[in-house]
Amino acid sequence: MTRAKAYRRILAAVTISLTLAGCEAGSQNLAQNSVAGANETSGQTRALSPTRTGYAEVEGGRIHYQVYGDLDSGKTPLLVLHGSFMSGDTMEPIFGPFAAGRPVIAIDARGHGRSGETPGPITYELMADDAAAVLAALNVPSADVLGYSMGATTALFMASRHPDRVGKQIILAGTSRRDGWYPEVLQAMAQATPAMFAGSPIEAEYRRLSPNPDQFATFVSEVLALEEQDYAASDEAVRAIDDKTMIIVGDADGVALEHAIELFKLRGGGDREAAARGFLTGAPRARLAILPATSHIGIMAEAERIAELATPFLDDRLPPRATGFFEGMDAPPAPAPGPGNR
Repeated sequence: MTRAKAYRRILAAVTISLTLAGCEAGSQNLAQNSVAGANETSGQTRALSPTRTGYAEVEGGRIHYQVYGDLDSGKTPLLVLHGSFMSGDTMEPIFGPFAAGRPVIAIDARGHGRSGETPGPITYELMADDAAAVLAALNVPSADVLGYSMGATTALFMASRHPDRVGKQIILAGTSRRDGWYPEVLQAMAQATPAMFAGSPIEAEYRRLSPNPDQFATFVSEVLALEEQDYAASDEAVRAIDDKTMIIVGDADGVALEHAIELFKLRGGGDREAAARGFLTGAPRARLAILPATSHIGIMAEAERIAELATPFLDDRLPPRATGFFEGMDAPPAPAPGPGNR
């Protein structure tokens, strides 16, 4: 094998590994569904079933959605946006733990899953508008948003373009701009071709769900072209997002750690006054979690840990107070003496 061919094979492996997160999760879902059928009479846990499905009309086509739980419960829904080549189905391992406590809306981005092909290129602006259109079709005034990878970038664009529709955001292994990825990741994606995905689980899942099963090569080309665009949500736009943000990445992620920290600071993280005090007096505006020994794909295996970290964020719980030696040291300071409190 020539050095050039070996290099191309390495690039192909890297590219597919970076995009197989959805397939890995999808395979888990398929396995869960098979186990569920086999164990139907034994009372074992089965995969989640949506309470409602449908399509929202958008520019150039329609977007498929699945609802889990009751949108009229009075609880803020969690809108879930998947990564490249994935579908709403493949995000079930991540959103499953959240569905027990709040309604969840999972969508298939344009070109993906049951939504099928739409005319023209896929852009983050269009996907952000699509997600807002789904909420409008469901008569949901606003929702908290969890986005993974491509979906995380979409969530940031959505919060900027449709601030009235977006509450808190969980940015899971995603960036606000293209150069937030390590250069090696961008190089691998630039070398990818539709032929590299032929016969992969990605193709099998696409053909299973898509209304255009024979357009797989076109679909792959469109998604790869998305990652070649010089997309960016400006620092000013990210800083101006209204609600609170939690950023979660792996320490071996494709997202540059420097970029994750930059996002954290843009969203209000890095409170130096709190750092000087040694404790927080309220729920912070931004939270950052870097999961140890976790890659971009590995995050999909951390559903329980993600839910454990993000549920207090969504619920706006106050940070836990120290006990033992430090107990009472983080109590709010007593009011200064004055005419009304002497």
